[in-house]
Amino acid sequence: MSGRGAVILSFFGSVFIALTMYWQWHVTGIALALPFIVFAILGSLAVYVIRLPGGGDALSKKTQRVIMWSSMAEGLGIFIGINIVINLHRPEWQLPVMALVVGLHFLPIALSASSRGFYVLGATMIASAAVGFVVAAPAGGKIAGIAAAAILWTAACLGVAQDLRSKKVCHPAFQRP
Repeated sequence: MSGRGAVILSFFGSVFIALTMYWQWHVTGIALALPFIVFAILGSLAVYVIRLPGGGDALSKKTQRVIMWSSMAEGLGIFIGINIVINLHRPEWQLPVMALVVGLHFLPIALSASSRGFYVLGATMIASAAVGFVVAAPAGGKIAGIAAAAILWTAACLGVAQDLRSKKVCHPAFQRP
């Protein structure tokens, strides 16, 4: 996980909350922009850390390819999953199916990057989806959406902190005299 990943995770955490607000609470208008304040804050912190001197964590070419293909599969999986639940007349499963697909997309990344953090991220997203499927509507969708956002925002914070630590360790300007 890195600062760049934190920008992406914080954005999609905000998307999950905005969709929860719209689909589950029927909120409309400017209020749907409120979750993106969290994205702006976390994204700004991540950009600040990205611009700090130092190498940070670099991904291998193989891992970069896995992220690319996994993300494309995620987009397709979300599209297909949402269409399936709509055609099954189970719109309350839209957020759980999104959380499931997002969680599954982290597993090949975890394997390629040999990252325990991505395994935990994937497993917690899948668990939030499972709860969303099991708990009766409308609470299940609300739980899945809020949990997915909280998981992604937490992972974004941890990604920024990890990138900051790696840059402080690597760069001589951050070393104690």
